[in-house]
Formats: sequence, structure tokens, C-alpha cells
Amino acid sequence: MRLGPHLHRIGNDIVAAYLVDAADGVTVIDAGLPGHWRELNAELASMGRAVDDIRGVVLTHGDSDHLGFAERLRRDHGVAVFVHEADAARARGEGKPKASWGSMRLGATAGFLWYAIRKGGMRTTYLTEVVGMADGQVLDLPGAPRVIGLPGHSPGSVAIHVPTADAFFVGDALTTRHVLTGQCGPQPAPFTDDARQALASLDRLDGLQATWLLPGHGTPWSGGVAEAVRAIRTAARA
Repeated sequence: MRLGPHLHRIGNDIVAAYLVDAADGVTVIDAGLPGHWRELNAELASMGRAVDDIRGVVLTHGDSDHLGFAERLRRDHGVAVFVHEADAARARGEGKPKASWGSMRLGATAGFLWYAIRKGGMRTTYLTEVVGMADGQVLDLPGAPRVIGLPGHSPGSVAIHVPTADAFFVGDALTTRHVLTGQCGPQPAPFTDDARQALASLDRLDGLQATWLLPGHGTPWSGGVAEAVRAIRTAARA
């Protein structure tokens, strides 16, 4: 799905990953589920690109539903995979999330699990090598992605700001569709290690502007960063 001249999405509102298309190549933000590999190649073809145009994968955090095809790109195509140092072990499968499942509705939860199963989510391929990144770092990749630390969902959760795409990629720092309840709109994400820290981390988005605020789960948000953060804080107090 094309969101802009330099911005594409694969997957759907249950699990999504993104492609930044710049003059010097493609940067992939998160890698969805293993079964998104076919969609990745189809989207690249629609852009007039191929896997060999991918210069790097940037992970917003190290959870399995964001690792998807990352190791396949690294192993078979030599593509470097970047993750915050605090989530490197998680991305290698060396640590497990602390979070509980929390609130659920049967239909939404079953839909999430069924989609994950169909897309290979039960057979996670963890990374064997990662490139560490740090808060404030600008990566030498197409679009010049800038790392903004948003710990809470996981210790190494980050947002990625790509001015070329006019977008912030926020992973699970927030969601616009709760995969376990089906509730839509900006809100705290499920499976969060430290909910208080995750909410406090959103202060780092105050005053920032971009057309797109793009979560790993849910509809792309174009209603303004400040409005999304306000809605999340309201939802957290409810």
C-alpha cells in the first residue's frame, strides 16, 4: 500500500511493516511476520524495486511479530538489521517479554492469533546478528532514519523519524487498533512490559510533527502527533 511518494506499507491493521523508498535505496521499518515475505516482494515490484535495493532493516523493538523476515534478509541477502542495544538480546531470542496479555475480547483475540498463525508467527526466526543503535542516532540508511528512545513496551522500544517519508514509525509504543480487544483509535499497546514508563516516554513526542504516525498494529494515523498522544493519555486514565 502506497501512503506517499516515499512511503509504503505491507501487512494490514493487525500487523504492519513499512518501506521507505529513497533515491539511494529502500529502508525497511520492522519486518512483520515471516509470511509477509511475499507481500514484501510484491510491494517492492510495484515500486520498481527488488530485494537487492534494501539497504537495511530498522526494528522499533525486538518482539517476534516485528522480526518476521528480518533474519532472512540478513542471512540470504546481506542486509544489516538494526535494533536498540537494550532489545538486542530480545531480537536474538535470548530474553522473553515480561508483559501479561491483559484485556481481551474473544473475537478480536482469535482473529489476531489466526492471522499470526497463517503468516507463520508460530515459527519465529530470531536474529543471529544485529547492529546496535542508540537514542538520538541518525542511521546511514535511505531516508536518514533518526532514533527516538521510547522505552516501556520493551526496554529498547524506539520511534523512528524519517523526514523523507514525513513519518514517525512507533512500533508498539502505541497502537491504533488493540489486537486483543479490537478497539480502534490511539491507545496504549498490549503486551507492554512497563505501562507507566511507556506512557511517560510519549513525552518525547511532544512538539514533534509529521503527517504520519505509524504503529505496528492499527490504521496509519494522520490526525497529528499531539492529538494521538492526548488520546492515549486520556485512554490510560480511563
